[in-house]
Amino acid sequence: MLDCTDPERLAGFWAEVLGYEVLDRDDVSVEIGQLDGRTTLLFLRNPDRKLQKLRLHIDVKATDRTQDEELERLLALGATRVDIGQGEQVSWYTLADPEGNEFCLLSGRADP
Repeated sequence: MLDCTDPERLAGFWAEVLGYEVLDRDDVSVEIGQLDGRTTLLFLRNPDRKLQKLRLHIDVKATDRTQDEELERLLALGATRVDIGQGEQVSWYTLADPEGNEFCLLSGRADP
């Protein structure tokens, strides 16, 4: 479960990033996952804003495009680039989702 101020927006972002579908929704939450229902993520409305670094950090890798192509896709979906002190000589991009949760786009491709 991930607390957020706008479950529809954040679940929509992560569904696009991960290739998931919306499986369920109600007034306070949205659940996304694969249609087989084996792995799901729940986004729950919480009016509190993110104030510190999350203890969970997601790393993503493209499966069907280059890292730079995936970066452009993620930015178009609403991700933003962030500087958390990683420097310029790294092989990944540090990004934030629409509510400011940091994640990284790793280099190379993952097997689908």
